[in-house]
Amino acid sequence: MAYTTKTFNLPVLEGLSKKQIQAHLALYEGYVKHVNLIMEKLGAVRGGTLALDPYIVAELRRRFAFEFDGMRLHEYYFEQFEGGSTPLTTGGPLASATAEKYGSSENFVQHIKEVAGTRGVGWVVVYADPTVKTIHTVFVNDHEVGGLAGLPVILALDLWEHAYMVDYAPAEKKKYIDAFFANLNWGVVEKRFAEAR
Repeated sequence: MAYTTKTFNLPVLEGLSKKQIQAHLALYEGYVKHVNLIMEKLGAVRGGTLALDPYIVAELRRRFAFEFDGMRLHEYYFEQFEGGSTPLTTGGPLASATAEKYGSSENFVQHIKEVAGTRGVGWVVVYADPTVKTIHTVFVNDHEVGGLAGLPVILALDLWEHAYMVDYAPAEKKKYIDAFFANLNWGVVEKRFAEAR
């Protein structure tokens, strides 16, 4: 069993160049490659065809979470641009949930931008929590550190410099965040939210 690199039907994006997207997709492909490589090596160890020091095996197991979560978060990220930019449905279930927690959909977006302004690299991930019927917006440092266990991802904003360094300097991260929202297909986010409920 192996994971395959997904292809995304991306339109021309406002504020994110084709060169930037190609560089970012290549990085995503690297995550898929390394997920498969680690699974192959650990499978060979379990099957007795590869002998590795237990310390190396333990480190491969730790690294697997980083590579896997990097792969999956990038898939969430790129899927959000498919179909082109669409607004959040006024009065829809996600808009109602954001209004309940943040006061309005506009405040929700502002909150995501505020969290995205956190110094350092990482992700802003918005999760749905069907248990208490709410959403949570969190900053995730490394792919595998800081995620909320068991909660479905409804929005993923990549804040590692590789997501924007072709088009923007580090000091221009805010412009990249604005470009992300200018291209976001809220329909994808709303569908994820509906499936999580």
